[in-house]
Amino acid sequence: MIRVVLVDDQALFRAGIRMLVASQSDLDVVGEASNGREAIDVVRATRPDVVLMDIRMPVMDGLTSTAEILAQPDPPRIVMLTTFDLDESAARAIRQGASGFLLKDADPEFLLAAVRTVHAGSSVIAASATRDLFTHFAEAPKPVPAQFGGLTDREREIFALAARGLSNSEIAAREYLSEATVKTHISRILAKLALRDRVQLVVFAFEHGLN
Repeated sequence: MIRVVLVDDQALFRAGIRMLVASQSDLDVVGEASNGREAIDVVRATRPDVVLMDIRMPVMDGLTSTAEILAQPDPPRIVMLTTFDLDESAARAIRQGASGFLLKDADPEFLLAAVRTVHAGSSVIAASATRDLFTHFAEAPKPVPAQFGGLTDREREIFALAARGLSNSEIAAREYLSEATVKTHISRILAKLALRDRVQLVVFAFEHGLN
């Protein structure tokens, strides 16, 4: 059972999402909050697997709440909810460690799939979409951290392609490798750079001018 917490200041919206999630045999809504401050308390009390977090709320916004929740030991996965497709706040949330973002008018089946996807350890936006997002909101590059020097030449090649948003199959076809080999390279790159997933890899590339 995947434990879910809903955070949104609109009670009607929460009710709709709660009914949708509750209709699934593998999902369970274990808590709700109407602002970011309440969300921190609810997450501590319920220990969910996934949090659906609105960005704009009174008392405390979703960005501040997300940062505090992700700073806790063994935090849940957080998916930001927004009404804007290219949203600077969503970009900031991903930098903080959110597992992606969803538009509030997303198809119900897509939202359910997103919850399952982030619970499985992946992100809910394609790396290419992340690249587009950070193209709009990129800041001055930071110095490249020392751990990047620990990548092999081959891993740097794979890193560069993944940072451009190419999928494993696309990288495999381009580099004449099997998808399994590409997956292994990606896993090693993520481990060496202490990154969670491919979205974080794209963020890393943008932040350090490696895109």
